[in-house]
Amino acid sequence: MERSADLVATGDGARDLAVRFTAYNRLTVRQRKRWLEILLSFEMKNSYDVYDDQQMPVLRVREEGTGFVCLIKRLFLGPLRPFRATVLDLGTQAGVLQLRRPFRFFFHRLEIARADGTPLGAIQRRWAWFRRNYDIEDAGGKVEAQIFGPILRPWTFQILVGGQQRGVIRKRWSGFLKEMFTDADNFGVELGEITDPELKARALAATVLIDVVHFERAKGGG
Repeated sequence: MERSADLVATGDGARDLAVRFTAYNRLTVRQRKRWLEILLSFEMKNSYDVYDDQQMPVLRVREEGTGFVCLIKRLFLGPLRPFRATVLDLGTQAGVLQLRRPFRFFFHRLEIARADGTPLGAIQRRWAWFRRNYDIEDAGGKVEAQIFGPILRPWTFQILVGGQQRGVIRKRWSGFLKEMFTDADNFGVELGEITDPELKARALAATVLIDVVHFERAKGGG
């Protein structure tokens, strides 16, 4: 039976999130680019399709916001801009997660909530001279994992739990033509060694922040 679109707004939302992400051991995140963006080399609101282990589309991440103010933020702040995004179930169009990125000049942060607004955690960048380090925080602000980007492997971000690698976020080569003519980014997210479904959800959210901060090339992300 098809799930109701308001499932995530009830007490079943947490259970639905747990069931969903427990089943995800490997995700592919593909940025969606509009032809106008490609032709004009102008970044619009980010949108990503998320595929499961079987390469079936299951989720969509969609940056929100319209109007002149949002346009100005993109033009002048680029990858530093604050934004909100929604993660949707592609089958039911029901909300799964809410993402909020506040303005930060360096210590980038992404706050994560369930569809009903209940806090789920956050991704917080930490200081390092030459490395790309992030903490993954739970709903109470406790650091439960780290993300570590080796300086000599710029497309790789390891997910560390207790100092041990348990997953990885890796930017993938999109193919010669796509790399030449667009700046759409594809990521593989390996989650097979992570048992906590909420941590898997936070890892997916981290992929969005990593893309904006480090790979929005047209706006000088780094």
